[in-house]
Amino acid sequence: MQRMVSGMTDDFFDNWTIQVRKGVLELCLLSALEGGEHYGYALVKRLSATPGLSVAEGSIYPLLSRMKTAGLVETRLEESSSGPARKYYQLTGAGHDRLRLMRPYFLNLVKAVANLQPGERSE
Repeated sequence: MQRMVSGMTDDFFDNWTIQVRKGVLELCLLSALEGGEHYGYALVKRLSATPGLSVAEGSIYPLLSRMKTAGLVETRLEESSSGPARKYYQLTGAGHDRLRLMRPYFLNLVKAVANLQPGERSE
């Protein structure tokens, strides 16, 4: 998503938006898995269809792998009649615990930014 500022691309803004999305992607995956298990490509489609996330397969699968290593998700393989076996992801107890910590923190952070008012100049 290239932004133009004064006729030039705004690389700072582009880099910032990428970093923000990367920073909340784990929270998004945990939230998507909160209701039950999903196979990898279904998660990709679900998050990609969420306005503002703009995520790609290449960023989701490595994160799911790290989340598995950290004990936040567990996986199982299931044969598929329409192609290769599907890997299903499900939250572990630790994953639910992490989500319970991350969600309120993130919501409070968003609220704080939204409520931030210009203050007096400090001298």
